[in-house]
Amino acid sequence: MKKFICIIMFMLGSFPVSAQPQYSKEDSGKVIALLKGAPEKATPSRLMVYFARQMKGIPYVAQTLEKNAHERLVINLRQLDCTTYVENVLALTRCALSGQKSFAAFCKQLQMIRYEQGKVAYPQRLHYFSEWIADNTRKGYVKEVQAPNPPFTKVQKLDIDYMSKHASHYPMLVKHPAWTKEIQEMEARLNGKTFRYIPKATIANTSLFRKTIHDGDIIAIITQKAGLDTSHIGIAVWHADGLHMLNASQIRHQVVEEPMTLYSYMKKHPSQTGIRIIRVR
Repeated sequence: MKKFICIIMFMLGSFPVSAQPQYSKEDSGKVIALLKGAPEKATPSRLMVYFARQMKGIPYVAQTLEKNAHERLVINLRQLDCTTYVENVLALTRCALSGQKSFAAFCKQLQMIRYEQGKVAYPQRLHYFSEWIADNTRKGYVKEVQAPNPPFTKVQKLDIDYMSKHASHYPMLVKHPAWTKEIQEMEARLNGKTFRYIPKATIANTSLFRKTIHDGDIIAIITQKAGLDTSHIGIAVWHADGLHMLNASQIRHQVVEEPMTLYSYMKKHPSQTGIRIIRVR
């Protein structure tokens, strides 16, 4: 499919030609249609679920941000992974909350969500989700929920080094080995930080959990895999039988509203230990 370069630098800020946003006509048209169809005067929670459900059926494709020779703001609503799915939903939600319905506004929101200080550069992309949470909290876009206790009965202490230890897995780090030092510095800033989380064995369909986790919250699934903080993310939605998750599923090859509860889903993944909860402001 033919690509189009988004020439809206006067609205998105100044950055090198190689970093100009990249998207297809289908992407820009879909963004505009989604924003026009959004419910008016809706809460962040309702908007998150609305936009998340509008993307059901979009194919899961990994590493859609890694295909360019130079870092660019990639807008791709035709192919999503778990992180780009959540980022696009949040960008649409922020546009709708502020009454913005243009594609340029969406690009600006996505740029700010995806990059530290909104700077389009590979080392400034928010690679680890703990870094993503911290930066978007500083910007006032989200806040992490860590109370009450219970159900937030456990503490995660970060010990991350996966990217720097496996730089050969990342094409940009192979091309620019000096950037690995910046990634290491970012990992060092995060290491040792602690966050309260809900153990997966305790997730239940109770009034406490329904008060604690809201529809539209971002669910960050913690992993015990060495060097990582999280392994998957999605969006919370309550059904009659309990908590479910909207997510770009590698297993199901598309964006789905999981038919099984989150508790049942996580039981099938031994490396997943619990969940952190992030709420849109």
